[in-house]
Amino acid sequence: MAEVTLEVNRREQTGKEVAKKLRREGKVPAVVYGGHREPVAIAVDRKAVSELVQKSEHGIRSVFLLKMAGSDQQRHAMIKDLTIDPISRKMTHIDFVRVVMDEVVRVTVPVHVSGTAAGVKEGGLLDFQVRELHVECLPNAIPDSIEVDVAPLGSHDYFRIKDLKLPEGVKVLDDPERVVVGVTHARAEVTDATAEGAAGTAEPEVIKKGKPDEEKK
Repeated sequence: MAEVTLEVNRREQTGKEVAKKLRREGKVPAVVYGGHREPVAIAVDRKAVSELVQKSEHGIRSVFLLKMAGSDQQRHAMIKDLTIDPISRKMTHIDFVRVVMDEVVRVTVPVHVSGTAAGVKEGGLLDFQVRELHVECLPNAIPDSIEVDVAPLGSHDYFRIKDLKLPEGVKVLDDPERVVVGVTHARAEVTDATAEGAAGTAEPEVIKKGKPDEEKK
């Protein structure tokens, strides 16, 4: 797939009012850092970023060329953090990080489960605990996701991070003993606990009813 290029403009001025003006013009204030160089304040067209994510092979985790408008400066980069306004759902700020293609990067990758666990077919519940992983790898080895086939899981079985099959060259930075997904009977256990709790509250109720008589003495 052809390498995608995103053109950006250097921001000579910063501050809240400048950022508001940029957003009204359909641009997003941003910063690019890393790559053994100083951070640089930039602005990027909001529509161009959306198209970049759609066209890139790995979406928001893609590595692309960041080109400074009006110059021949360009560097490989990727989106490190993207802030979305909770009401308008528009991008309000972006952190880009420069990428050196022969140096490892640290990114967050989603976990996807597939199949139907054997324990679920028997009435259990699928307990999906870890939905994303922090991984380390070379830029051209960033996976779209980590796939987990849960079909072999029986009742009270689980997969830990150390049990996952990872793409070549990808290292997970999270605790290897952490449970990613398993099959439980939590609903039945909660029901039993609720019943026991209800039975346990019966005695205090009786005591409370007897208290006024004691106060009269």
